[in-house]
Amino acid sequence: MNRRRRIITDNATFFNTYPQLRNGDRICCRLRLRPGEEHLLVDLAERGIEAFPSFRAQLCCRSKAFQTRLFSWAMVPHTTVVYTINDLLETVARYERAELAPVVVKLEGKNGGLGVLRYPSIEEVYSQAALGLLRFPFVVQPLLRGAVDIRVLILDDYVEAYRRSNDRCFRQNLHCGGAATPFVLRSEQIELCRRIMEQGGFPYAHLDLLEADGTTTYFSEINLRGGLRGAKIGNANYLQRLAAIHQRFLASSGGDQG
Repeated sequence: MNRRRRIITDNATFFNTYPQLRNGDRICCRLRLRPGEEHLLVDLAERGIEAFPSFRAQLCCRSKAFQTRLFSWAMVPHTTVVYTINDLLETVARYERAELAPVVVKLEGKNGGLGVLRYPSIEEVYSQAALGLLRFPFVVQPLLRGAVDIRVLILDDYVEAYRRSNDRCFRQNLHCGGAATPFVLRSEQIELCRRIMEQGGFPYAHLDLLEADGTTTYFSEINLRGGLRGAKIGNANYLQRLAAIHQRFLASSGGDQG
């Protein structure tokens, strides 16, 4: 007897039915996992369960380390993930050979600029980690002086960008006191965002870019959701477009929604 596909659309139903989910079932929501529950995504994928947004995208949102492993090709050169003190020693050697200072550290699981740290040198980062003051893993990259910080919102054919700037702090995030002004993206910048989204399995996204010298663009971070402060799109319009994207997935899924 054929079993109808189950469609999960909220977190409460997901956790209540998790043991019963089987190959062919689908999840259409962002899973609100607690730190340390990421292994559930591996289990779900192994069972043949499909997610929208993809499990890859949902894990990306939770891990700057994973983002760096996936998208280092598009990031500021020498951006790397540090998992152990031995990794850090190797990074110290590379950064000192290249004479890279100062540096920026991004802490795992922190958003809104709250986990972005600046150090005068990679040796200072090593001192902090060796003393147990930095928790592994973390991302380290050279500080890109004078770069333009750009936030991009993409929902289907809707694309909006604005520049974030802060005269009092190197953190450009609006949460940290930055200001927003509209920014016109070049075609190659939109193409970069679309490429990142495709590789990460993002049907929609908030992306951060860094533009150096008005010519070279680097990818910084990506998330499925983010604050709308500074964006022209209103909350109601944003949620309407988001719901339409999810509804298209549900319409193509069939099955019983839960």
